[in-house]
Amino acid sequence: MTVQVVIYPPAEDGGRRVRVGARFVGMAYSLLDVAEFLEEAGVEGVEPEDMATADSVEWRGGGPKGWKH
Repeated sequence: MTVQVVIYPPAEDGGRRVRVGARFVGMAYSLLDVAEFLEEAGVEGVEPEDMATADSVEWRGGGPKGWKH
């Protein structure tokens, strides 16, 4: 994965805004949502567990386990 991904801190409803490159692509509520956003943006073969360790993913306000449910 070569595109830069930024996952922002959890909002009050638990979702996290996701930016792929220069574009905000949606509100994620799980790693599966993030992977789906990347596929929609044209990044193929991304598995949800890849998000936790990918160098191109910047986690703000908590890491990949920082979801509010």
